[in-house]
Amino acid sequence: MAPLLEAEAVTFAYGAEPVVEDVTLRIDRGEFVALVGPNGSGKSTLVRVLLGLLPPQHGVVRIFGDAPDALRDRGRLGYVPQRAVLTPDVPVTVTEVVATGRLARRPWWRPAGTADRDAVAHAIEAVQLTDLARRPVTELSGGQQQRVLIARALASDPELLVLDEPIAGVDVESQRMFRDSLVHLVAEHDAAVLLVSHELGAVADDLDRVIVMKQRIVFDGPPDELAATGVTLGVGADVLPRWLEGIE
Repeated sequence: MAPLLEAEAVTFAYGAEPVVEDVTLRIDRGEFVALVGPNGSGKSTLVRVLLGLLPPQHGVVRIFGDAPDALRDRGRLGYVPQRAVLTPDVPVTVTEVVATGRLARRPWWRPAGTADRDAVAHAIEAVQLTDLARRPVTELSGGQQQRVLIARALASDPELLVLDEPIAGVDVESQRMFRDSLVHLVAEHDAAVLLVSHELGAVADDLDRVIVMKQRIVFDGPPDELAATGVTLGVGADVLPRWLEGIE
């Protein structure tokens, strides 16, 4: 089966120095993959190249077998960018925000149908916010708002979900619920998740692969192989970053 996402010898530079250098990777259906690396290692830049937000200077990227700019069904791809925020001046409810995730699945002029409403309710339930569905998002905590953004991405029923540092600064309980929603997406919908994060404690036991990056890919394999090098993914927020800073 063709991979959902693949990169072959991808390079990108801001100026003379490459930020991403000769990166080759693939994400298959049903995989839960973490992408990690120290600050400045090129993780977020790589994600933007993979999603077609930046053009690779060398190499090839394919999403669902095609170039990113050829992707027509945007609902197949879910994306929660780094430091995404909800506008505090717009008094919208949790349900209204999550419902915008269905716009990629239907023409803008067609009213929401039963399938759309069911998908929105299912996404809200998956991040355990059903009791707050009618609550204005301005009344929610930061962790709850982050789960709303994840639910919006889930509402499109994506085949591939990409999240860039989605739990930075989020409380422990929200991290647990975040983990549950991602495991649900992979297990129940046979989708794939690419999670960019410094701290993997919340999902360490659920990952299929860990990709370690420092401009290049320096490790790509099962978490237990990474743990064998001395990295304990589920213990301490500083363990993995300190190990990564030592990579040359």
